[in-house]
Amino acid sequence: MNESWRTRLFRHLFNLWPSYRGTGGRVRYIADDWQEIRIEIPKGWRTRNYMGTTFGGSIYGACDPMFAMILIQALPDEYAVWDKAATVRFKKPGTEDLYARFRIDDDELAAIETALETEDSVDREYTADVIAADGTVHATVEKTVYIGHDD
Repeated sequence: MNESWRTRLFRHLFNLWPSYRGTGGRVRYIADDWQEIRIEIPKGWRTRNYMGTTFGGSIYGACDPMFAMILIQALPDEYAVWDKAATVRFKKPGTEDLYARFRIDDDELAAIETALETEDSVDREYTADVIAADGTVHATVEKTVYIGHDD
């Protein structure tokens, strides 16, 4: 799926937003239906820690808002979406550029809307791997996201 001019514009603006820019991460792609976001965490002075590998805070910070952003954009405006909890499992030091892909499919969006027909709110858990270009997993980010009626 391609980016639309709107998601491309949003991507550029998001990368300029000070709190995201400070992570050192870069949003590289937003699907036109908002159901997929891809990021890059370049290896460089902004993301390097004392040991010369990718700073864990850069990894988490670059990944932090992505599942919530997908849900905010892909679900109707009547729902409130908030990050509720997160876990990062570091598996291997990052010594090169790192990448992550965040995706929520139609079935998951439908399941959320169905659950909210009878519940005031739901918590959903999502996982994304942070990988190198060769596919080596360097970290796994798990996010719990709250979705409720915006009353």
